[in-house]
Amino acid sequence: MNRTSIQTLARAMTVCACALVPWVAQAQTPVLAPSMKTLGAARYVCGGVGSEESAAMRGAMKDHPLSLLFARASGAYLADVQVTVTDAQGSTALSMRADGPVCLVDLPAGRYTVAAASEGVTKSQVVSLGNGSTVADFRF
Repeated sequence: MNRTSIQTLARAMTVCACALVPWVAQAQTPVLAPSMKTLGAARYVCGGVGSEESAAMRGAMKDHPLSLLFARASGAYLADVQVTVTDAQGSTALSMRADGPVCLVDLPAGRYTVAAASEGVTKSQVVSLGNGSTVADFRF
């Protein structure tokens, strides 16, 4: 190979490498969970639609006092669930519609009742928050 051929080959390789940079950068960009919302003393976020967002949300569960999971009895994820969290005194600490199958909730330490309603069925669980993270799994 002569010098001109080597220079031409080097330029072609540089152009190809530069053309690939946006796709490589996009492939390495981590998928983040949606932004937290604040309602009174509670902060929450719901999501988990799609495998990447679901993995990001599930990975963040350990960083929140309460995680809520919604699914059908078959195991298929479920969204559009009405959620009401009441404290030990019966006051509403959080009321929201879960627009995804995974919700991460930040509430002060204490005992709460979580009620989840979907398609006319309401289920509830009592949870105690304060030591680590708690998962409430609702199957409809």
